[in-house]
Amino acid sequence: MNRINELFRNKSQNLLSLYFCAGHPTLDSTVATIRAIEKRGVDFIEVGIPFSDPMADGPVIQDAATKSLRNGMSLATLFGQLDGIRKDVKLPLILMGYMNPIFHFGFEQFFERCAEVGIDGVIIPDLPFDDYLNDVKPVADRHDIRVIMLITPETSEARIRFIDEHTDGFIYMVSSAATTGIQNEFGQEKQKYFARVNGMKLRNPRMIGFGISNRQTLAAAQQNAAGAIIGSKFVTLLEKHQNPESALDELMQALEN
Repeated sequence: MNRINELFRNKSQNLLSLYFCAGHPTLDSTVATIRAIEKRGVDFIEVGIPFSDPMADGPVIQDAATKSLRNGMSLATLFGQLDGIRKDVKLPLILMGYMNPIFHFGFEQFFERCAEVGIDGVIIPDLPFDDYLNDVKPVADRHDIRVIMLITPETSEARIRFIDEHTDGFIYMVSSAATTGIQNEFGQEKQKYFARVNGMKLRNPRMIGFGISNRQTLAAAQQNAAGAIIGSKFVTLLEKHQNPESALDELMQALEN
């Protein structure tokens, strides 16, 4: 069974996922960051594929991607770093990246390498849904890789149900139509959005991301979905401390206080 499906089968609430950009803060820090996150009991990890024009990302992740590319990170390098990761890392791993670098790498080769190194799912924010259904899903399914799709407050109920029907793993519920970034709380409009989607009783579990950085936003996300995804806050702390253990120390303290 795919590790994502197994995770949600065994744990349906209060999940936590962390995002960081491969090759940041240093080219060779990716595997050490994954191992440090797993040791803290985080449920799964999103590893970002750096790209020069990450349109869904705010300044924190854009800066990390720029530094990662300057460090020499590429998809080929990342897959090389991940070879052998499954000898000791057990939690689900998801790659998150844009169409351009994946297209140039080659979709078939991309999913083959994902399967070889033990990747469980991918998130491609700018992948059109028709292209997903016709071109990407058959390849991903052949390699038992889950393609995770995003919904936003502007996504219609019909579209959400269509996505739910044709995907597996979980749905990435973006808290805002804006780019990624840190927020201190979720306002009434976001709460209404969470409640509206909650009421739809979707088949797939949902994870809420964008803006989660403290105990308040974490609790709101976990109350309204299976769990929360934290990106910008953790990336900021990785930049600050330059090592994953110290970044995780400060992050966990912020989530508890």
